[in-house]
Amino acid sequence: MTNIYNYSFQELSDYFVAIGEKSFRAQQVFRWLYQKKVNSFSEMANIKKELLVKLEEDFALKKIKIIDQKKTPNAQKYLFSLSDEHKIEAVLLKQNYGYSLCVSTQVGCAMGCLFCASGPMQKKRNLMTYEMVQQILLIEEASGINITHVVLMGVGEPFDNYDNVMKFIDTINNPYGMQIGARHITISTCGLVPKINQFAQSDKQVNLAVSLNAPNNELRDFLMPINKKYPLEELMISLKNYYQKTKRRITFEYIMLADVNDHDKHAYELVKLVKDLNCYINLIPYNKTEHGQFQATNLEQMKQFYDIIKKSKINVTVRKELGADIWAACGQLRVQSEEE
Repeated sequence: MTNIYNYSFQELSDYFVAIGEKSFRAQQVFRWLYQKKVNSFSEMANIKKELLVKLEEDFALKKIKIIDQKKTPNAQKYLFSLSDEHKIEAVLLKQNYGYSLCVSTQVGCAMGCLFCASGPMQKKRNLMTYEMVQQILLIEEASGINITHVVLMGVGEPFDNYDNVMKFIDTINNPYGMQIGARHITISTCGLVPKINQFAQSDKQVNLAVSLNAPNNELRDFLMPINKKYPLEELMISLKNYYQKTKRRITFEYIMLADVNDHDKHAYELVKLVKDLNCYINLIPYNKTEHGQFQATNLEQMKQFYDIIKKSKINVTVRKELGADIWAACGQLRVQSEEE
């Protein structure tokens, strides 16, 4: 039986038309699911009983389960169990503009980035749309917090699960759904060039972030195996084409690793690499993992790195550290749970 949270608004509209109903029923059901957040079809008060019976026959409302959580004043991390007993996680962060949720898109990850806690987790499978949507619904229910921003930067490479992720974005952005504004949604990729090109044609107004982390191919090959398939030259061409098509500014994420990618020469290389793009660089303090081989860049060196970029007239920020003491790096809570 299909989980109804797996249906896009258009798919649900098509379903109602196919069974002889009016397409506006999709508006009603979406509002009940994503705005009133009911837990049963019987709670959908403005839908006739015979149609509710039909919905119960055709769809499931089953949800994933929260099995663990960690909290600090500015961060909450949730561990979920899926129907096949795989585990995923999401992180809720308190920002000065509201609350953002970092959502996972896969069980494990195939990209193998050396600095990432989810790197050693082999990809088990893609998440279905409902498993992404329900991360938001269940955390809002558990925390009592209204999530205003969503970032697809949790476990997994979003563009490696392209179709389900696009449907997820449509659902949370839908005016009858969660009503999360497109510019409050950010999708992060490690650099899957064909999918960046496809995304550029989608006309979605969500933000694009690229996990860069190195300014040259030799270093990026070492840190991020995907670079061997799509080297920086190809990546930058695709991003320039993306900007020409969308006019959307690109974010480059750069995790600062002590004595690896944080020397002054790397800052100058980085400036040269991105200077022709409308972009900004987000310097990220490394969140050390238990089994990681790297150390975080010290504040003095990070400031020097920042100053070099700033003086080159490129927008640059340093991400505020939130949740380091609750294993907030992607995959850490899941790894700890499985080890226990």
